[in-house]
This record gives sequence, structure tokens and C-alpha cells, in this order.
Amino acid sequence: MMAYVRWGVAVAGVGALAWLIAGSGLPGARRPADAPTTAAATPPPAGACPADAPAATLDFTLKNVDDAPVSLADYKGKVVLLDFWATWCGPCKVEIPGFIELQERYGKDGFQVIGVSVDDTADKLKPYVAEMKMNYPVLQGLGHDDLLDAYGPMFGIPVSVVISRDGKVCARHTGLTDKETFEQQIKALL
Repeated sequence: MMAYVRWGVAVAGVGALAWLIAGSGLPGARRPADAPTTAAATPPPAGACPADAPAATLDFTLKNVDDAPVSLADYKGKVVLLDFWATWCGPCKVEIPGFIELQERYGKDGFQVIGVSVDDTADKLKPYVAEMKMNYPVLQGLGHDDLLDAYGPMFGIPVSVVISRDGKVCARHTGLTDKETFEQQIKALL
């Protein structure tokens, strides 16, 4: 059953990546005349949280790469970038260095990146986290479909959610998103 889920996520991710590249303005990429720009999917210009933002579901405890339990509720009071990803996901790997930089730059100000691997086990995650020099908690999301549902629907990965200090979902990004977009949103919430 999990193999079908993985393939479904992979196929959806490839489709989402193709859509993003077609609309990205990259050399050789074509954007249909009626295609939305990425700016339309971002929050208001100031990057602040919309007044009607839904509450984030933080009542989950997952294990980190060392198999120690980590509660998402422990991060309430911080600006959180909750990133759903996998080791086999190319766009996810592209985003990680930006997340590392953001954690280094804004961690002291009350910001926290949290990575949730959607289908990798600790034995695969731990060396990957070390190789990428990930400086933020990476949690095992395998078997936690309830968490994925709480922040879904997820038709592909990466999916990144920006959560305010008071626990509101201020922004949600599906697919490869540039570091500058995240940084603008984070700075507005700090």
C-alpha cells in the first residue's frame, strides 16, 4: 500500500514540477497566457498573516532522526517553517540549503525550520541530514497520515507551511519555492 502512496506522490510531484517549470520563466520554458504567476499564490504584500488565517494543528509528536520524540506544540511562540519533503525529491533537495541559511540567520530571533520526511525511515534520514548539514529538526512522518491530512491536501512535495508565533497558518507553498519568498514572509512575522 505504501508503494502506491509513494508512486502517487512522485507522479503528482513530477506534474507539479512540470507546471512550475512551465510557468517559471526559465530559459526555454513557456508560460500559457492565462497561467497564474507565483506572486498570486503569496500572501499580502507585507507578508503578514491574513486576519482569517486558520489555526495550525500542532498536537503531533513525531520521532527525530535519533528516534527521540519531538512535539510540534513545543514550538508554539516561534515563527515556524514546517517543510514536508523526502530524500528522493529533487525540488526538496534544492530548497534545503535555503532553509539552512534561514535557520542560521533568524533562529536567534524566534524562527524555527522543522523538516518532516513523508516516507523515509531513520536509517535513511540520519546520513542524509548529516550529508546536507541540516541545522534544524528533521522528523519522521512515515505512518503519520493524520499529520499530512492536517496540512493537506498534498498532491506533491515539497509542501511548506509558514506558521505565526500565535499558531496560525499564514502561508502554504506547494512545489519549489525560492528562499526570498520564505524570507519575506518570515521577516514580516518576526
